[in-house]
Amino acid sequence: MKAVTISPTTPAVDVVLPCLDEVAALPWVLGRVPADWRALVVDNGSTDGSAEVARGLGATVVPEPRRGFGAACHAGLTAATADIVCFCDCDGSLDPALLVPFVREVRAGRADLVLGRRRPRGRGAWPAHARAGNLVLARLLRRRTGLRVHDLGPLRAARREPLLALGLTDRRSGYPLEMVVRAADAGWRVTEQDVPYLPRTGASKVTGTWRGTWHAVRDMRQVLAAPVAGGSAPR
Repeated sequence: MKAVTISPTTPAVDVVLPCLDEVAALPWVLGRVPADWRALVVDNGSTDGSAEVARGLGATVVPEPRRGFGAACHAGLTAATADIVCFCDCDGSLDPALLVPFVREVRAGRADLVLGRRRPRGRGAWPAHARAGNLVLARLLRRRTGLRVHDLGPLRAARREPLLALGLTDRRSGYPLEMVVRAADAGWRVTEQDVPYLPRTGASKVTGTWRGTWHAVRDMRQVLAAPVAGGSAPR
């Protein structure tokens, strides 16, 4: 398994990988990051040696002791220095190499935010309760913003400075949705691309149970209830 190549200069792309006890998935995930991109593994309190394994594979490790998916994602965003920043789960369910056409679309100016629409591959890749929660939220998002978005998955790409300018505040499960809502409010061009969704390695911390899914949906409904934010589209 190849290690991630870290350039001493500003990377072409930064990939934020929120990580909580993903030691088994890290070799495959980091091995799929393009060689001229930088992997930012945000350690969200792992106790299984994930941080050490990530460093050994050449990734940059960003510590974020405050628990929460949004806290980890935002810590990675603030640590990034590349013009374009991508996000990807660190559990082996999504291939970071699939972000290459996302980056191409952003770089060409055809989109401001590109989202991955998950297409499950294999038994157990996307449990029924998690898929149902995602469907409800996608419908609420379309009603709130008018965006024809079908999925709120974690695979995505956008430019770093406009992302920071969105002023994202959620630090729990609502972070991915808040990003899309605020981008829509600011007039961003948001597009989707189909991506294969694989069975994750290990147990899910969020959508592995009905309870976890309910908490995620609750966090995201609060985001949708927030007033329309100001802002402008990326230049």
